[in-house]
Amino acid sequence: MMRKFIAFFIINLSVILSFAQCPNGELETYVEILTDDYGYENYWEIVPNNNNCGNGTIISGGNNAVGCNGGGNQNQAPGGYANNTTIIEGPFCLTENNNYKLINVDDWGDSGLNYTIKISGFPIYNFQGQGNLNSFLFEATEPLQNDIEAIKINIDNYVFVEPNQIKIKLKNVGSNIINSINLIYNVNGGADIVESVSNLNWQPFTEIEFEHSNLWTPNFEGSFTINAWADNINGSNDTNPTNDQVSITVAAIAGIPNIIDQYIESNITFTTIANSSNQVSIPTDLDFHPNLTNSELWVTLKGTENSGGKTITIYDAGKANQTEEVKQDGNAWHFMSLPTGIAFSKNGNFATSPGVYDANHDGGMPFTGPTLWSSDPLIYAQNAGPGTNGSHLDMLHASPYSQGIASEKENIFWVFDGNSNDIVRYDFVEDHGPGNSYHGDGIIRRYSDVSVLKDPNGDAPSHLVLKDNWLYVSDFGNNRVIRLNINTGFNGGNPSYGPFEELAEYSKITGYEWETVVSSSSNLTGPTGIDIIGNRMIISEFNTGDIIIYDISSIPAVELFQISTGSTGVAGVKIGPNGKIWYVNSYDNTIMRIDGDGIGVSNITNINNRKLVNVYDASGREVRHDTKNKILFYQYNDGTVEKNFNLK
Repeated sequence: MMRKFIAFFIINLSVILSFAQCPNGELETYVEILTDDYGYENYWEIVPNNNNCGNGTIISGGNNAVGCNGGGNQNQAPGGYANNTTIIEGPFCLTENNNYKLINVDDWGDSGLNYTIKISGFPIYNFQGQGNLNSFLFEATEPLQNDIEAIKINIDNYVFVEPNQIKIKLKNVGSNIINSINLIYNVNGGADIVESVSNLNWQPFTEIEFEHSNLWTPNFEGSFTINAWADNINGSNDTNPTNDQVSITVAAIAGIPNIIDQYIESNITFTTIANSSNQVSIPTDLDFHPNLTNSELWVTLKGTENSGGKTITIYDAGKANQTEEVKQDGNAWHFMSLPTGIAFSKNGNFATSPGVYDANHDGGMPFTGPTLWSSDPLIYAQNAGPGTNGSHLDMLHASPYSQGIASEKENIFWVFDGNSNDIVRYDFVEDHGPGNSYHGDGIIRRYSDVSVLKDPNGDAPSHLVLKDNWLYVSDFGNNRVIRLNINTGFNGGNPSYGPFEELAEYSKITGYEWETVVSSSSNLTGPTGIDIIGNRMIISEFNTGDIIIYDISSIPAVELFQISTGSTGVAGVKIGPNGKIWYVNSYDNTIMRIDGDGIGVSNITNINNRKLVNVYDASGREVRHDTKNKILFYQYNDGTVEKNFNLK
């Protein structure tokens, strides 16, 4: 049986509109419109599919002062629809099985309205207007009875060689309520993994994300194609096979070795990865692209409020063939203003947190928060096209003075809100595309009980990291480290602060579990950077430049060792692909790696009363073991044998 599924975007179809207004051969049609922050900018029409705007107009709406010819003129003429409002236009009649065109015109040329076309009461088509005079073709038709559309496979683009959950998002685009299906996936075209799901009561034109209970474990490091679909709808075939299947290609990669203990009582050296000669200026945070095999390091550079921040990407970081690239988005002034943090999600997107109060810089209400970006070099910091707004994928605006950011999964991130002293969860859901502006699907949840505090001088960030459903936070202003359980708490109603845009949800969470990991009464001084691997946590102190290693197998954490970097201003820290510690220094304008000279030991286990250890060399390579035939041998990742032992 199915263990879990998640339903969302529920649309009430209990009342089907009467069709009496249209003669035989025609279908009653409505257009539901959702405006953005600039409702006045938009005009739209429906015309026969071969016609241009203004020719044979069947129905139109929005600002007539924009009209067919006003796209991109930026006249800002008043009129049309209100901001962040839902409008229903109709009914009108369309000839069944004929093709039509919806034309979107935007005065600013950068975005548009969100359109849902309902035919015979069913929301069959959804379009998001983008830019000037873009159009959408559709057919006037009623839905088939049994029709499931495969939307998306939700699994990280980069996975470890371990059991992985496969989630499949499907949409019932038929007219029947679905009670049972077979949920299926295969890998690289291999054997189908089938699961029967029943007792659904799945309404037409709603989506469900199913979690397949059969986990997938890659059998090697490399590329895999996962195919997924559903069939056997209520015991019958899907009547439209053209939209049944969805696929995704993922990369299985090796994990990060836990060699943190090799730094304890070891001879430590510091390697400069990049500095001001590489255009490094006021670095605040760092993170590795999730394809760890490439050792691709991204660092945020603070910049100024007027210019906005930048990123430096270091390819093959720390290797002999290392290269660097500094890039700045065309509208970093708004979307990456004084960035304090960066965090990658395993889908390849990353998000940054702005340290500015108002990203519009106009002295008005604060309007800023985290920004979502693509790491694709063909998208990030490229001109997204005429009329678009930089290359950002999405932005939500409820956290001025953001001090740090951490990834949960997909397009979900956690932010240290230095203005409201909250921790805030941001879910961008589906990004709006490079340079566009639709935010209506965004979900923001505020966690206020912890009452964090930023650096009053605005120099030291406060970073976060998520580990095993606990969000760990470096609380600089309160001189402590805390953690909160992200799976606890309940909706406590509307926050007192914001929102400043139309959202799918804006709420406060109360009653959640949280606790102090390192207290202000400890030896901690100005915690800033943070990262975790296994039961080891590292914290950087901005005021001293020290990096402290903690054991978090019990709470409060136990301090194990301090590494002195010799310079104040250490901000973000990261445990890199080879298990080593990397950090940035905002005062020295440096990106650094810490190296130890010894053999690191971790993951101690007992087999038949014999203590076995996973051993790592000084470069971070794991030495593997095999107990077959009572012979234990340690083997490097390159295949060479280091040692042999007899277990008799």
